[in-house]
Amino acid sequence: MDASLRPKLRAALAAVCTTALLLAVGPLDTAAAAPPPKPSTAPAKAGTEVEIPGPEDGTTAGSGHTRVPAAGRARKAPQLSEAERAADGEVAKQVDNGPTADRLDIVVVGDGYTAAEQDRFHADARAKWAEITAVEPYATYRNLFNVWTVDAVSHDSGVSGDPTPATVRDTALGSYFWCEGIERLLCIDQPKVDAYVAKAPAADLVLVLANSAKYGGAGYNEPSATLGYEGISTASAGNAKSGQVAIHETGHSLGKLADEYFYPGTPGYEKYEGPEPADSNTSTLAADRMAAEHAKWYRWLGAPSPDGGTVGAYEGGGYYVTGLNRPTDASIMRVLGKPFNLPGAEAMIAGFYQHAKIATPLTPTGRTLRLRNTAKVSVPRLAGADGRQPDVRWYLDGRELKRFAGRTEVAVAELWLFDLRTHKLSVTAEDRTPSVRDPKTAGTLKNTVDWSVRL
Repeated sequence: MDASLRPKLRAALAAVCTTALLLAVGPLDTAAAAPPPKPSTAPAKAGTEVEIPGPEDGTTAGSGHTRVPAAGRARKAPQLSEAERAADGEVAKQVDNGPTADRLDIVVVGDGYTAAEQDRFHADARAKWAEITAVEPYATYRNLFNVWTVDAVSHDSGVSGDPTPATVRDTALGSYFWCEGIERLLCIDQPKVDAYVAKAPAADLVLVLANSAKYGGAGYNEPSATLGYEGISTASAGNAKSGQVAIHETGHSLGKLADEYFYPGTPGYEKYEGPEPADSNTSTLAADRMAAEHAKWYRWLGAPSPDGGTVGAYEGGGYYVTGLNRPTDASIMRVLGKPFNLPGAEAMIAGFYQHAKIATPLTPTGRTLRLRNTAKVSVPRLAGADGRQPDVRWYLDGRELKRFAGRTEVAVAELWLFDLRTHKLSVTAEDRTPSVRDPKTAGTLKNTVDWSVRL
């Protein structure tokens, strides 16, 4: 390394309180593979924590974390004409699968798209969503999601840092590569993003698409206390590999999964010696102890996993080479281009159902239904290759009406009521997926809708 860079590098290391060995991939990419800061009594660096994507020419999904200014480079708002301002902030529903209260709502905001490029932004948003929903379990559960676009009109086309660090563009969200000196780290002005996200009816997850073909992204995986979303993933709209980065980041935000990659040869990360982590996909336990103690992913041990091999306890994970185990050798939480492993897919499904319901009443539930009325419910279809669909059952005063199984509407006249009492008609939809083995999680994969009915 050039001697002139050593003082700067030492200062950067002290600022993040880590002794990690850094892997240089470019003249300004000094923090390219920096693991998360080690615990320290020193004051934490201010800003928002983000995950750094792995190098484009590698396979590792991430390169640790760093803190970045929440307001990015704090540039002023774009200088827009009156016509450009008129087009700014428009909201459109690109994928409509039901009411926001019962669906997981994805809000996509573009940066570096001029007023004349908004149609292309919409096309890029649909294409990136198609890329995400090609991966399980998104593929099976795509109908649990709504996708919104919010038009953020930029004065300039493209984003800062593309193609060089000196490139500066006037954009709505202030997106820029070379964030913290890391070429592929694509940061944003989060307050500006939030201002656009707030225009959508609801936001459970946010995706920011940069008008660029340059590889890059970032994971802002801290939930929003004000808007309620689980996190923000940034990605280049025109780069095929950046979509994989976004999927990996949703593993953190929706699935609450830990990173499964680790740092060979990095001081401080040779061995984990802390307590059992809370994350569902890392553990201090070997497979035999996991099975004996009915802990973590023990229900999946020995099962063939879609990312290759069988579920076990593979050494290395959570950034540590030893002391922590991961469920499989190479899921998307470690390697880009791979699917989620079985425990990871289960965690993702659990995350989906934290925001989505599988039964939505189409007939209002706040009034008593009479003979001329029909109770109707919407149940989203699952798109899995096995053709499996939710189990739908109807009940009258708690007694199952087996003749109505599988139906999504029942007329009050079909109930054969013979008295003037008010009765309770219920429908329960349940996703009995084999991809969930934890009974506690399985209990969240159903919901019931009730109506009062009478003659």
